[in-house]
Amino acid sequence: MKKNTIRDLAVIAIFTALTYVFTAFVNVRLPIVANGGLIHLGNVPLFIGAIIFGKKTGTIAGAVGMGLFDLLSGWTLWAPFTFVIVGLMGYLVGLITEKKKNYVTYGIAMVVALAVKIVGYYIAEGIIYKNFIVPVSSIPGNVVQIVVAAVIVLIIIEPLKRAANKIFA
Repeated sequence: MKKNTIRDLAVIAIFTALTYVFTAFVNVRLPIVANGGLIHLGNVPLFIGAIIFGKKTGTIAGAVGMGLFDLLSGWTLWAPFTFVIVGLMGYLVGLITEKKKNYVTYGIAMVVALAVKIVGYYIAEGIIYKNFIVPVSSIPGNVVQIVVAAVIVLIIIEPLKRAANKIFA
């Protein structure tokens, strides 16, 4: 997206809403980690928006969509961390995939997002709980969350890209 048009703003709003909805309503809470943990599918629309529409869509959808989830779900303390971490994930996925649109690039972008998620939430959890041992237990859930999202995205991204190209051509 080169300029802000009403269409661009609508696309960003849709992917932000989808990211929120898929985080809030398509999830499994984990009772095994310190903060309760959550595996959700909010990364699916986040990655799709970033890959198809770019880093601006990815950044805003991730930061606002998942940050809003934290604010509305009672995990308010996490919202600033989520805003930065997931916004950065969306930005990087969009940045990495903006020049080359192929499965290898998508995979690399989502691995980078996984690294940002693991490191970012490890630091956030360490700060929140004042303990840098406990956050290790959250890493498997973060890995599962991104790997599941990546598999789904890799399966559906090409037909969605073709459809978007027809609609927005």
